[in-house]
Amino acid sequence: MNTRRADAAPRALVAMSGGVDSSVAALLMAREGYECVGVTMKLWDGHVGPDSRTCCCADDAADARAAAYRLGMPYYVMNMTEDFDRQVIRPFAAEYEAGRTPNPCVECNRCMKFTRLWDKCLPLGCDVMATGHYARTERSADGRWLLKKAVSPDKDQSYVLYMLSQAELGRTRFPLGALAKSQVRALAEERGLLNARKRESQDICFVPDGDYAAFLRRYTGRDYPPGDFVDGAGNVLGRHGGIVGYTIGQRRGLGVAAGRPLYVRRKDVAANTVVLGENRELFSRRLTANNINLIPTDRLDGTIRCRARVRYNQKEQPAAVTQTGPDELEVIFDEPQRAIAPGQAVVLYDGDLVLGGGTICRTEDM
Repeated sequence: MNTRRADAAPRALVAMSGGVDSSVAALLMAREGYECVGVTMKLWDGHVGPDSRTCCCADDAADARAAAYRLGMPYYVMNMTEDFDRQVIRPFAAEYEAGRTPNPCVECNRCMKFTRLWDKCLPLGCDVMATGHYARTERSADGRWLLKKAVSPDKDQSYVLYMLSQAELGRTRFPLGALAKSQVRALAEERGLLNARKRESQDICFVPDGDYAAFLRRYTGRDYPPGDFVDGAGNVLGRHGGIVGYTIGQRRGLGVAAGRPLYVRRKDVAANTVVLGENRELFSRRLTANNINLIPTDRLDGTIRCRARVRYNQKEQPAAVTQTGPDELEVIFDEPQRAIAPGQAVVLYDGDLVLGGGTICRTEDM
């Protein structure tokens, strides 16, 4: 039960990863007059090597605790390993087994950080939640919450936040949205935070070595048998080492001597085949996405022009977008896009404004 006095300062739940970004987010919220409470989610019990670049490991929790102590904040670690396994890791494994390429960071934001963490921390009586993401929010004239890109293009993280609902956007603050990374590190050094120069996390926390196939074998206890590499006509080109070990657009590690560069075009799980092709065969203009979320509006009326990206680091591309069902979008790019992978997110933009997005479920050539 929340027993705070009516005249108490507003309270902010700060999701702390142990990195410099979330620590400075806490610093800036405190400077705005919030009483801050730091929380780290314990998501995974696996081993992380000394050279890994993941988040959410034991060392990160220690760094978060040290930053919270330096800032004079109460700090908690929430054990959420069961939730994370059920909501993120199991779906990740199932998607790979179905031949798709999932994005666990999007799902972690969708199911854990902005939903389950908030619910679990309700007894702390916080008014808002702050994170170290580089993005911005604002309120439109009609009262809707909007999501916008960070001011610093090279740090913008709006791609992994497109799924935020109106309620989640309304209670979330992104204090770093107008800052460059160099400014964030300078603020941390000025305040004496020990993680001011800590390197950034990049790897998926539960696959720190990047070997998805090995992880899936350990996690599921299943073996993924070898099968055939085939071309578009079904001609056998060689043998693959298990279908979960390949992603759309992959060239390296195929072990096929064809006299020309070959890439993974698609995977046929039922036949246990991996279809290879030349680079020109990787391009497509049309995709369909489901599990959609729209931010400035509840539904798209007619076809709109915008820009879209199908990978985190891709430059946005001009496209026409139509909502073709209650939970479906069709995106047609002006120019063919390379290696669009079902399971990844397509995110739509109008300038700095994030229109929304969805999960790619299929692609088509035109």
